[in-house]
Amino acid sequence: MTWLVVGLGNPEPKYAKNRHNVGFMVASELARRMGEGFTSKFKGELARGRLGPQDLLVLKPMTYMNLSGVSVASAATFYKVPLEQIVVIHDELDLPFPDVKVKVGGGHAGHNGLRSIFEHVGRDFVRVRCGIGRPPHGDVAGFVLSDYSKDEAAGLPDVIDTAARAVELIVDRGPLAAMNEIHTKARA
Repeated sequence: MTWLVVGLGNPEPKYAKNRHNVGFMVASELARRMGEGFTSKFKGELARGRLGPQDLLVLKPMTYMNLSGVSVASAATFYKVPLEQIVVIHDELDLPFPDVKVKVGGGHAGHNGLRSIFEHVGRDFVRVRCGIGRPPHGDVAGFVLSDYSKDEAAGLPDVIDTAARAVELIVDRGPLAAMNEIHTKARA
């Protein structure tokens, strides 16, 4: 069984530490855990490896956030990955930092990367939502495209670890088991 794990973000170095790029950060951590590097493929960066008995494809679309679905659809079609075996890791305004939640399906809540994936492959994929909270006032676009605060940056490794663990659980035991463990951990 092959799983396609997609970390959402933007490709330029100036975006590397932005809240909007947490998906890329988690994807890089998953590739590191598999001992694999990325190669250019499907208008993205792709790492191929194994996670336990499962084949795992880790994709970072290089199309910029708003066109992420183009890269995801290309990889999913080529490898014949069904929608229920696609996991998308993304930033979530509606969750406070540092919460991490697993969800299947749902709306895009204005997230352009998710909107693009909906348009190209559908909506009933598994999601690992990394909370970034909402800005104290107004400019959401400026907020998601800004770097984490100093305090948040100190807690970011735990968020990345929790999100990577969520993916491992999804692939190993399914989304419901991941929800039960990750959401319980968040409350602890």
